[in-house]
Amino acid sequence: MSANPHTRSAVLVLGALFFLFGFTTWINGPLIGYLKIICELKDGAEPFYVTFAFYIAYFVTALPMSAVLRRTGMKRGMMYGLFVMAIGALLFIPAAQARSYPLFLVGLFVIGTGLSLLQTASNPYITVVGPIESAASRISVMGICNKMAGVLAPIVLGALLLQDAATLQADLASLDATAYAAKLDELAARVILPYGVMAVVLFGLGLMVLFSPLPELDVEVDEQAGDAPERGILSYPALMLGVVALFLYVGGEVMAGDTIGLYGQAQGMPLEETRHLTSYTLACMVVGYIIGIVGVPRWFTQAQALAFSAVLGVLLTLAAILLDGVASVYCIAFLGLANALVWPAIWPLAIAGLGRHLRTGSAFLIMSIAGGALLPLLYGQLSAMPAVGPQNAYWMMVPCYLFILWYALKGARFTRW
Repeated sequence: MSANPHTRSAVLVLGALFFLFGFTTWINGPLIGYLKIICELKDGAEPFYVTFAFYIAYFVTALPMSAVLRRTGMKRGMMYGLFVMAIGALLFIPAAQARSYPLFLVGLFVIGTGLSLLQTASNPYITVVGPIESAASRISVMGICNKMAGVLAPIVLGALLLQDAATLQADLASLDATAYAAKLDELAARVILPYGVMAVVLFGLGLMVLFSPLPELDVEVDEQAGDAPERGILSYPALMLGVVALFLYVGGEVMAGDTIGLYGQAQGMPLEETRHLTSYTLACMVVGYIIGIVGVPRWFTQAQALAFSAVLGVLLTLAAILLDGVASVYCIAFLGLANALVWPAIWPLAIAGLGRHLRTGSAFLIMSIAGGALLPLLYGQLSAMPAVGPQNAYWMMVPCYLFILWYALKGARFTRW
């Protein structure tokens, strides 16, 4: 069945939003290296407060955003989410002028808050903007939009902020204190234009959503669906274990995408190359996502895809630890292939049979995105320890993938504790 113009317009709006999700999420990779230079951050955990500030917003705001949506409705909630993100982007202007790392982090938290509201509101639309029998293809299109934006974002931001990466570090080392500070001010000013443009685009998209053909949804979940009312949300082991698995997965996904730049430098790669490494990770995720579109459920089930992804994650992590130089760095990039199918596989396994608890269960899963805040921070702490270092710090990913493997093989099948 061909889509009618109303459906096509709605899909275009949603595609733009999911592209935006990917772009604003994965610019953090090159941003870490950039802020490390202009804010004169120390090695270790300090640069990874970027990911902490961004992803912890999901944990802090997921449940409050659900309450906001009950008052605003889903469509206006999406608009407000975009407006909040625009405010966060504007905060980068005074942060750059003052070279204030805390203010940059506030801006990132505000952007993450807007994304939390936006994602909570936008995801239900994917299944209702057209025929239910074609919903899977629309979900696939949204995933490709998201991951392709993730490929482009580090390339675009890296070119704008670190276009002289080949000589930048040597130039800085040759300057006296006054010239050094002036150069850092000039570098900091580079972020003003792209984030100012981003704020305008976000505000414009908010207005576009308001006047778009997206239908307004009833956000209330059918109270008669699923199990009896007396069964509490915590009594669903597949959901609770899924939250843990998703927490560990998001942490690993963010580590593969956002730590790879600094890790590449630690392995001797020049800044002009490492600024694009996040794009390599996301390109691998696009490949994995396409494999999932073609293969699930034709060749393998969601649980089988999850188990294979976890095994591949373990093998690539071990290879990154045991190999050296560029080969080790590319193993981290290839983790994008292992990570691609984990989110879409865990989500349906975790929420199956929730019935009236579907909204709360979804909020729990959104909160687990906090793994992207905490695990990279732990990696930064470990990498700064002389006895561990950046390479051996990746050992922490092995138990994460092993838990995901156990969840795929056994944990997701639990219906009672």
